[in-house]
Amino acid sequence: MVRAIVVDEGVPAEIREVDDDFLQPGEVTIDVEYSSLNYKDGLALSGSRGVVRTWPLIPGIDVVGVVATSSSPRFSPGDRVLLNGDGMGERAFGGFAERARVRADALIHLPEGLTPQRAAAIGTAGFTAMIGVLAIERAGIHPADGDVLVTGAAGGVGSVAVALLTGRGYAVTASTGRADEHGDYLRRLGASAVIDRAEFGELGKPLQKARWVAAIDSVGSATLANVLAQTNYGGIVVSCGLAQGADLPVTVMPFILRAVTLSGANSVEAPLDLRERAWAALAAELDGELLDSMTTTIGLSDVIGAGAEILAGRVRGRTVIDVRR
Repeated sequence: MVRAIVVDEGVPAEIREVDDDFLQPGEVTIDVEYSSLNYKDGLALSGSRGVVRTWPLIPGIDVVGVVATSSSPRFSPGDRVLLNGDGMGERAFGGFAERARVRADALIHLPEGLTPQRAAAIGTAGFTAMIGVLAIERAGIHPADGDVLVTGAAGGVGSVAVALLTGRGYAVTASTGRADEHGDYLRRLGASAVIDRAEFGELGKPLQKARWVAAIDSVGSATLANVLAQTNYGGIVVSCGLAQGADLPVTVMPFILRAVTLSGANSVEAPLDLRERAWAALAAELDGELLDSMTTTIGLSDVIGAGAEILAGRVRGRTVIDVRR
């Protein structure tokens, strides 16, 4: 028997003792060491039908652990592995348990030089941030070209994005809801300027003063529309979240008059080659001590309460879950 957080239809999330027969089928069984807490996990813990696709469900969109058994030739017992997204915590059982059984297709080996706890701290949020950074790289945007904006900068995706971009030499402006409270934190991550998200919260003109060569946006709605309207000719905006809303009240003007590119970052369906490339870059580029400074570690028994906190916007940076405690 192992401990797992289980969400069932009409029943509050709770910690249960489950056996291996409770787990879903999969080629690889993992003894889970760590997971992490993301906004989507908070929604799943609340029983949100917008996230939960099967009942019952073990939430947790990140898994880091050790292979216990495997029918895949790519993995052997004892291998340290990680998995982000791929339907976990939505339609498939995830990482809020001491054991997970997963598909092998999106599973990768823990990159050399990266500890399991730091891999969990990076998690889906950091993986998504790196997808965004790689998109900016593919667009040919260089540090000398100008300022890059990160919205929702004090959150998980935003925090890692700020650290990654500044590590690559970009001048990063960080937008956050509590600039006075989060300013020092974001500057420690490398942000050269911190501005209040209120600048973007209300819909402005369809084309505004050009300010950004690129942006990573986790807010959506009017914020994303304003960011697009402020992006330089030939710039790129990577959309990876909808904290403000799923709507996009924008005109075609940024696209046809400034040749702006709007790109998406989807961590759930990312192919294996992108997963391996992004994680290799994360292991090589992200400063471990800087990552530690934005990370809080909790036990499995603390997760349900932390889920409510992240939905209320009271969680900053990354939260790692040591499922063994």
